[in-house]
Amino acid sequence: DLVESGGGLVQPGGSLRLSCAASGPTSDYYAIGWFRQAPGKEREGVSCISSFASNTYYADSVKGRFTISRDNAENTVYLQMNSLKPEDTAVYYCAAGLIATIKAGAFRYWGQGTQVTVSS
Repeated sequence: DLVESGGGLVQPGGSLRLSCAASGPTSDYYAIGWFRQAPGKEREGVSCISSFASNTYYADSVKGRFTISRDNAENTVYLQMNSLKPEDTAVYYCAAGLIATIKAGAFRYWGQGTQVTVSS
């Protein structure tokens, strides 16, 4: 299971940290990705971190503003989001897969999502 938390309402320029808590004995071996979907838009890959954090990937739209990290001891992956913009507003999902990529089709297990709203 994957459970996201940390979403909410924030003003433009603000920050949020999303968490993705994973359960299961093999969760350390999965790459974890963050994706988002805004109303009327397709799901977009945001960031991904490989199983032991050796590699990270970011969409161009979030590079320099978002940082992904993982704590395998806590079975949790974080997405630190800084300098948030209104266009970052979306439901954010985390997902687990065997390949580190920001392509949604590579991920088998998905959380339920957490809403992020950036508005003044």
